[in-house]
Amino acid sequence: MKAAGLLTLIFLSLHLRAANDFCSVRNTSFKAGESITLKVYYTLGVYVAAGEATFTSSLERLNGKPVYHIVGEGKTYNFYDNFFKVRDRYETYIDTASLQPYKFIRNVEEGGYKKYENVSFNRTANTAVTTKGVFKVPECVQDVVSSIYYARNIDFSKYKPGDKIPFSLFLDDEVYNIYIRYMGKETIKTKYGKFRAIKFKPYLIKGSVFEGGEKMTVWVSDDGNKIPVRIESPISVGSIKVDMSSYRNLRYPLSSLISVR
Repeated sequence: MKAAGLLTLIFLSLHLRAANDFCSVRNTSFKAGESITLKVYYTLGVYVAAGEATFTSSLERLNGKPVYHIVGEGKTYNFYDNFFKVRDRYETYIDTASLQPYKFIRNVEEGGYKKYENVSFNRTANTAVTTKGVFKVPECVQDVVSSIYYARNIDFSKYKPGDKIPFSLFLDDEVYNIYIRYMGKETIKTKYGKFRAIKFKPYLIKGSVFEGGEKMTVWVSDDGNKIPVRIESPISVGSIKVDMSSYRNLRYPLSSLISVR
């Protein structure tokens, strides 16, 4: 896998299951018009705000089919541009009924690394078509953005702490069969406030920014929305902490929020 920067790191931390029994999961957790902003903190001893990422959703049509158009944008703040400038934009178009992706676009600038990727998924033939060719993919494969929204509809009550939940991901013209390890539920204090949260550890492939294995920890809100509220991970130098900083138009009240900081 190529070097992964600010937004890719967030996306890869949030993927969950894409197994066959979830191919037709229905959306019960988000709606068109939702917007979530996450703030990224970097540390070599003291946490300092370095950038942010925003996810937005809208209802559109693609090739005559109703789709959710999800856009994720990440950037470093002006001061950190001098050290490692990030300007990332990810887009996915997912079926409103099955939450399977039809199209994925990645346009990233991370330091000196630039990458443009445009993928069309043929759900009948189970292929992914890119500028490099046609690739065979599993039936329920996800892209790095669609998997976040797909995952928000997983019923965690079916799992016990320690369970592995596998998923398939298509990125950089390759299929990755990875998993997350469900860790249970706990109360977490973030820079936004105190939440009742669902905790898990994703298995990550080693890259130039983050270490491989289960060293990252993610917490999502323990309510109908299942939005990310905290991510922590070591990286190649130091570590990062990502906290939800604002939201608009959630499908449900954020009932997991115990108190605002």
